[in-house]
Amino acid sequence: MSEEEAIHVADVSEGIGGDATAEPGSPVELPVVDVLTGRSFITGKSGSGKSNTASVVIENLLSNGFPVMIVDTDGEYYGLKEEYEILHAGADDECDIVVSPEHAEKLATLALEQNVPIILDVSGYLEEDTANELLLEVVKQLFAKEKRMKKPFLLVIEECHEYIPEGGGMDETGKMLIKVGKRGRKHGLGIVGISQRPADVKKDFITQCDWLCWHRLTWDNDTKVVGRILGSKYASAVEDLGDGEAFLMTDWDESIRRIQFHRKETFDAGATPGLDDFERPELKSVSSDLVGELQSISDEKERRESEIADLKQELQKKDRRIADLERELEEARDLSDMADQFAQALLGKAEAPYRGGGRPPAGDERFGGTDDGDEGQSVLKSYDEAVAATEESDADAEAETDAAPGPGPSAADGGAEVDADAATGDAATGDAADVDATAADSADEPNPPDDVDPVTRDDVAESALRFDEAIELGTREAVIDELRSRIESLPELSRGMLRHYRREGASDPVAAHIDAGGDGDSGHAYSRHRPIRRAGLIRHAGRGSYAYAVPDLVREAYADRLDEAQVDEIVRAVERVFVPSAELDYPPDAAPAEVGDRAPAGDDEAEENTDTDAADGDEEPSAPTDAGLSDAARRFAERSER
Repeated sequence: MSEEEAIHVADVSEGIGGDATAEPGSPVELPVVDVLTGRSFITGKSGSGKSNTASVVIENLLSNGFPVMIVDTDGEYYGLKEEYEILHAGADDECDIVVSPEHAEKLATLALEQNVPIILDVSGYLEEDTANELLLEVVKQLFAKEKRMKKPFLLVIEECHEYIPEGGGMDETGKMLIKVGKRGRKHGLGIVGISQRPADVKKDFITQCDWLCWHRLTWDNDTKVVGRILGSKYASAVEDLGDGEAFLMTDWDESIRRIQFHRKETFDAGATPGLDDFERPELKSVSSDLVGELQSISDEKERRESEIADLKQELQKKDRRIADLERELEEARDLSDMADQFAQALLGKAEAPYRGGGRPPAGDERFGGTDDGDEGQSVLKSYDEAVAATEESDADAEAETDAAPGPGPSAADGGAEVDADAATGDAATGDAADVDATAADSADEPNPPDDVDPVTRDDVAESALRFDEAIELGTREAVIDELRSRIESLPELSRGMLRHYRREGASDPVAAHIDAGGDGDSGHAYSRHRPIRRAGLIRHAGRGSYAYAVPDLVREAYADRLDEAQVDEIVRAVERVFVPSAELDYPPDAAPAEVGDRAPAGDDEAEENTDTDAADGDEEPSAPTDAGLSDAARRFAERSER
């Protein structure tokens, strides 16, 4: 491009302000370098021809191979595509590509490095902030790249008063445009501002312009601006200019001329609609490769947005999980308080000076006795209420209001009968003599129940999260190690109860306690049953029964993606930690006698551990029956059936 190269955009017109040295109709040419790198202001009221003037200048530049970028605020420049291959980028489906601030750098690269003319159509953005941010980022990228490239390039801004207003309130986008107006020329970046209200445009911008076009203006505030810059005679003459006429003021020849701009050759999308049918011309398309490069940026943005949505969903799941854990912690705290109450009541009962329901000696202060013996009865009552409340808490935790352990051993078997109502929390209806007998048996038992450690907030949270992490690993070893660790942490008697549930499928805590070598006391049974339930190894099956849950845990860990053979393989690997090897060769419901026939010699766990009846210390241990239970458990089951 030579310094003398020019574009023919208008002809000299007659009237005030005309060039005395040129005949009307003489051509008016603009030097290309000054247009591309200079600062210009085109103004005039609506319909006076200012947008046509801008289009004529742009058409001449495009015809000579000079790229431009047009910031289109009204969507009226797409008619240029009738003649030129120009990229139409914006927010509408009619655009070649929908763009956002993430596309700013790529748009600047296409414009400056690949000479692609661009219409940046901001008319379709519903959010003004989005359009402003897009324009700001694009202008920043153009300015930064031009500092290095120093390539003549023209930026056209429609309705510039919206970005650089005179009255103040200019945002970062306006400040960046002012920066281009003041410093862009030395980098090769030119700017043209277009507005129908010169009084509303910041004067710092107008006074910096190298060439100005003043089309018809009628408002006093606007004509006063013309008078201050051009002179009073032009202030009155500007009101009489015809369509397409303008006063052209240029710095390169220090002249003011009255000229008539040519009509644009491409489709006028900004013309006022008339009564004739609107026919949109066939528009040219840019290379699909260019659109593909921009589309890849859009795809990446959508992928990030999708990932953000997934992360938000995961966060919601974690929040719900935290809420569930907090609820479980509250339940655990309640259970811990109940265990403390139970232990205190048990201690008070052990210190009571009687075993058969009699009154303590009057005035005996060693046992807190009084003359009427009410204090001793209060100790017994607190114990019974604690037992009932503990059992009721177990039932509530399983959402089964009717869950109750089966009846205890009968008096004929040497045990102390416990009313079934007491197991559901109705301790007040129990027979006083039966309760006293139970208290006596409990006090005389040689092996009292193990202490129940209180369940803390950290215990519950750690257990839950540890299993979640194991599942996320998705490995067979992780699931097996997690379930084995749960089982290994159980007390020995509780593991025996778990073996009972494995063998029976579904049973009740008292029967499991007896079968594992414990007694028929429901309080003892439920205290040793609770660690198994809290570990999730059994689940409530309704009406006071519980079912073996290890296979279900394996299925849930793999989201039911395993077939039954694979589930059985993992379950067997888990069960090796608490089931004798001989039992593993048989289904869970196999008779102990059948297992015993095949048990290897010397295997201590091959023999079923039996115990004497809890209330009869003289009775010899019974051999396992064909039903797989000790004699005490079998008698308990028979009474339950009756």
